[in-house]
Amino acid sequence: MKNYLNLEKETWELYDKVLPKIKNKLVEIDAICEENTAKVLQAFWNAHISETHFNMTTGYGYDDIGREAIENVYKYIFKAQDALVRNQFISGSHALAKTLFGLLRPNDLLLSITGTPYDTLHEVIGIKENASSLKSFGIKYDEIPLKDDDFDTAKILDYLTNHQVKVIEIQRSRGYSSRKSISLDKVEKIIQEIKKISPNTIIMIDNCYCEFVTTKEPCEVGADIVVGSLIKNLGGGMALNGGYVVGKKEYVHLVSEALTLPGEGKEVGPSLGANRQFLEGIFLAPQVVSSAVKTSILTSALLEELGYLVDPKPLEESVDIVLTILFGNPEDLISYCAGIQAGSPIDSFVKPIPIETPGYDDKVIMAAGAFVQGSSIELSCDGPLREPYLAYQQGGLTFESAKIGILKAVNEIIKKRKGSDHE
Repeated sequence: MKNYLNLEKETWELYDKVLPKIKNKLVEIDAICEENTAKVLQAFWNAHISETHFNMTTGYGYDDIGREAIENVYKYIFKAQDALVRNQFISGSHALAKTLFGLLRPNDLLLSITGTPYDTLHEVIGIKENASSLKSFGIKYDEIPLKDDDFDTAKILDYLTNHQVKVIEIQRSRGYSSRKSISLDKVEKIIQEIKKISPNTIIMIDNCYCEFVTTKEPCEVGADIVVGSLIKNLGGGMALNGGYVVGKKEYVHLVSEALTLPGEGKEVGPSLGANRQFLEGIFLAPQVVSSAVKTSILTSALLEELGYLVDPKPLEESVDIVLTILFGNPEDLISYCAGIQAGSPIDSFVKPIPIETPGYDDKVIMAAGAFVQGSSIELSCDGPLREPYLAYQQGGLTFESAKIGILKAVNEIIKKRKGSDHE
């Protein structure tokens, strides 16, 4: 790499210092990748995937055997009763919104037990006023914050004893907050407790950023329905858009009718040439997610050595592909994102600046020189311009390329520090 990268001597010294410390952790990630790869291959075999499934449909999308085969692959991977995998989903937030609209009816109660959901769901739910929100249809909402980065079990169970909750929403990744992401072990424990008190309450998991980071998925620990994006982990960098919903058949059916129309549900929705991308993406996903997790570990080690607070720490268990870096001021946040952009394959010459972004209350800076717009399985770094000025880094299609991007970003910090020393 040194032949191609014009980096400060201190940057290379830092890299050489931290690499031995994380070597065994990187080997652990390889083992997870191998198991998930075997799981994906088994799903392909069970679904009898063939070249025929690459073909596309147009118009209504009737009898799309490739689309049906892809949904079988997802069903097998997640150990779910059914799956809905569609390019008609614009994003993970769109898939989450359609799931909520599919499951909830007027006067129903939605409860988030991981505190306030991600910013883009505020207008969906009605936390922020919108005439098209769930609230506008008479759907009630409440939330219970986490307690010490874990579920507040006592408060949740007391709430369920006194309220009839239709859907409980669990957002595993942290969103634009400073809390930790939620492990499947914690999810399994709270689901077991909830089902004792309220067995008919639907447990919905926002699984964005978490797929294939470990060897189990939420349906295996009792979740009723699980939602995610295809321009994150499971698209493997190949999917151009899309989202997925997996879980119990009756709930997937309701979501399909919210996505298309009542009476047609999963039977319509043209693939428009996306089948091959979806299949190749899920095939590559274990390796790509592995690269993203390794990138997070390396970044965590480098930035911690430079004195920044990072989460997760280098040797901690990874729950998702997101790493937070506490910069504490807007200048360092902007500078680091600029370094990530400069190390990207696309638009490396562009300097990211904070701008007003739909769905967010604060200006957001986003560094993402990606092949797919908004693809956070590709190396990217973003954050709202608000205290405490946290950067949220995720992705890395290959560990080798992402490593270079990270070194360029770290190099910006080191250059800035050297410049300050000389002033």
